[in-house]
Amino acid sequence: MDDLLEELRAGLPADALITDPDITASYAHDMAGFCEAGAPAVVALPRTVEEVQHVMRTATALRVPVVPQGARTGLSGAANATDGCIVLSMVKMDRILEISAVDRIAVVEPGVINAVLSRAVAEEGLYYPPDPSSWEMCTIGGNIGTAAGGLCCVKYGVTAEYVLGLDVVLADGRLLTTGRRTAKGVAGYDLTRLFVGSEGTLGIVVKAVLALKPAPPRQLVLAAEFPSAAAACDAVCEIMARGHAPSLLELMDRTTLRAVNKMANMGLPESTEALLLAAFDTPDPAADLAAVGELCTAAGATGVVPADDAAESELLLQARRMSLTALEAVKSATMIDDVCVPRSKLGAMLEGTAVIAEKYDLVIGVCAHAGDGNTHPVVCFDHLDEDESRRARESFDEIMALGLELGGTITGEHGVGVLKKEWLARELGPVGVELQRAVKAAFDPLGLLNPGKVL
Repeated sequence: MDDLLEELRAGLPADALITDPDITASYAHDMAGFCEAGAPAVVALPRTVEEVQHVMRTATALRVPVVPQGARTGLSGAANATDGCIVLSMVKMDRILEISAVDRIAVVEPGVINAVLSRAVAEEGLYYPPDPSSWEMCTIGGNIGTAAGGLCCVKYGVTAEYVLGLDVVLADGRLLTTGRRTAKGVAGYDLTRLFVGSEGTLGIVVKAVLALKPAPPRQLVLAAEFPSAAAACDAVCEIMARGHAPSLLELMDRTTLRAVNKMANMGLPESTEALLLAAFDTPDPAADLAAVGELCTAAGATGVVPADDAAESELLLQARRMSLTALEAVKSATMIDDVCVPRSKLGAMLEGTAVIAEKYDLVIGVCAHAGDGNTHPVVCFDHLDEDESRRARESFDEIMALGLELGGTITGEHGVGVLKKEWLARELGPVGVELQRAVKAAFDPLGLLNPGKVL
């Protein structure tokens, strides 16, 4: 420990290191439940690329594991510390280095908050689409590490589609530049995409070149009430099959709606079994909403309410934004799953989740990015009740198994981390696991970067 601190202090300012165990303990984990976390030896908060390189060179020389972190808003345990590790927090590297309207790019350090970047580019008439629910807190580096998504993914895609190039400090301290600033580029293997979603297991992102889009018109939102989740899922399939391109298509099931109603007294009818929210940011969103409203009515909607303006649209979206907070109030703890299935299987996924909730006698609410099949079943349980906690964990696993059976994936945007390691192996198969481990060994032969995560 003394050798480690001495070496780190040789290349870092005094205020870039935290050793007080009461403080380092606060860096031990992200927001995931059921994920073990160790006690870090030290927390490093570098401000420059050279300081990151110094940390990695020191770690390699002394064979000390390093756990990279952003804002720790993740839900898979990917940012959890291991005993005796260096926690490498990137939050102090928070500069927006460039915004180019001509090239439609932003160049940023990893600690930039998503919402800060979004607002900065909006001032230039540009748009950075990825918008995780934690966008007011989460960092771009963390978004890259977990390949984060958000409400807009149905039209604009996930983080991976906006990362053009990266500067990455490797495990041995070397600096690697990947990708490009240009609109096109296919030179060599796509190492940039390899780092996106790698959860800090291959290298430390210290700079990112991000693609931007022209700012779209303000979106208008429609809310449709359904007598069953199946009917709402039928509407989703019809909307997508007819070629519509909503900027948002979100679903909340009965359990979620009841929780939101209880928390905020939003006046949603008790007879509503599912609520579908659709939005368009097209030149004529009212016409698009009218067409989608007709499809919802044909699918069995009992009520269709289109917004007249942006303010009313924002009101309609409040219920969706409150979903997780409302479900967290149901019991003392929650486990938030992140299973993505083909859109055509969305109804089966919700129906199967309801069966699992009944089987384990648990409250499980589902909110979903319905337009891309990404469901978030939220298991609510009493963490002080051992039997209920056991049932919660078993139901969580059964939900992931259901997703795979339906041709889906165990994670659409939250990542693997610690929580889903064994399930990743099931999804990839033995050959996939072997090749991914070979990739890991090529970048991190000593296994120092975020050990115990992903694979």
